[in-house]
Amino acid sequence: MSLIRPFAGLRPAPSRAAEIAAPPYDVLSTEEARARAAGKPWSFLHISKPEIDLPAGTDPYAAEVYAKAAENLGKMLAQGVLVRDAAPCYYAYRLVMGNHSQTGLVAAASVADYDSNRIRKHEFTRPDKEDDRVRQIDALNAQTGPVLLAYPAAPQVDALLERASSGAPDADVTADDGIRHTLWVIRDSAILDQITAAFDAMRALYIADGHHRSAAASRVAAARRAANPAHGGEESYNYFLSVIFPHHQMKIMDYNRVMTDLNGMDTTKFLQRIEENFSVQASATQVKPGKPGEFGLYLPGQWYRLQIRNELIPANDPVARLDVSLLQNYLIAPVLGIHDPRRDKRIDFVGGIRGLAELEKRVGSDGMAVAFALFATRMEDLMAVADANEVMPPKSTWFEPKLADGMVSHVLD
Repeated sequence: MSLIRPFAGLRPAPSRAAEIAAPPYDVLSTEEARARAAGKPWSFLHISKPEIDLPAGTDPYAAEVYAKAAENLGKMLAQGVLVRDAAPCYYAYRLVMGNHSQTGLVAAASVADYDSNRIRKHEFTRPDKEDDRVRQIDALNAQTGPVLLAYPAAPQVDALLERASSGAPDADVTADDGIRHTLWVIRDSAILDQITAAFDAMRALYIADGHHRSAAASRVAAARRAANPAHGGEESYNYFLSVIFPHHQMKIMDYNRVMTDLNGMDTTKFLQRIEENFSVQASATQVKPGKPGEFGLYLPGQWYRLQIRNELIPANDPVARLDVSLLQNYLIAPVLGIHDPRRDKRIDFVGGIRGLAELEKRVGSDGMAVAFALFATRMEDLMAVADANEVMPPKSTWFEPKLADGMVSHVLD
């Protein structure tokens, strides 16, 4: 069984991609999705967020929601809005956000290699979110939300993708947020074989985003394998929809923190406590950290630059040396008393795409007491954690740009 393989993708009919492509299902609330899909009958949000077509207040995990997704998919197939490639293909997929560009491969990735940890994880999953994706896959008999993967340095693959994406694209969409999504179908059998062989030679792939989608695909595969007396290993349920980018092209943004209070301290006492483990320097301008171990601190009307003391950074622990861990272990927990950031209501998280002005807003008009700006986690750090079979702290990575739903789906024949 190969690490990846081509598949006959389900994708927008020619010239229909702009009507269909939609943000990932998990970045919009139901209300946001309803507004985004208004007047767009073929938006993929009708499949990925089908509660928008049911009465307001419908439980998004209700059985009728998954049934509605299947009904909407059936309509798009019947109307020829979505079409299926006649033979297995790979697809080159380019994302462009401002000056940033990354080109990856849409492929079906092996569930067996996910289960054996050759496709490596770095996050815990929640059973309720897994359940949701399992029910969605079963209702549609398809995987419609791609898992974002990274591959380690492989110049041969980079070159193959560069060639594959040099001609006229099969789909080219600029989304509402300005992100450009471009797709090329790769049909040449010799190139397909070269790509498959190049990936088979890799020691591992790394999940960047989509842990619940990949976990759900594994569960669906296990259930269908158990129910299929003729199981042979090559059935489509043994693979999951993925888009795989070279790790050096991927963009991780900072994932910042805000807190509701200073744990009973005034500003002076709070800064004194911080100085036990960090150097503290007031700044006349916003502080966007420029290196690991450096942090921005914002209190009402004032920025500070923090630098953790070097002796506190463990060189050989891939999790403990992460900036999110250093801030948690040497400031948020001991000074602010927030020991469980997954559950403590006193802490919230702000994706770096919103900028430092959002931190000032949260501390100002939104009533938070303090904000921290972090240096973005690096792909090499993520891969080191996954290689060590460890998990990252919550809210460690914010990937941009996001993949679009609806560009290619994987049908479970």
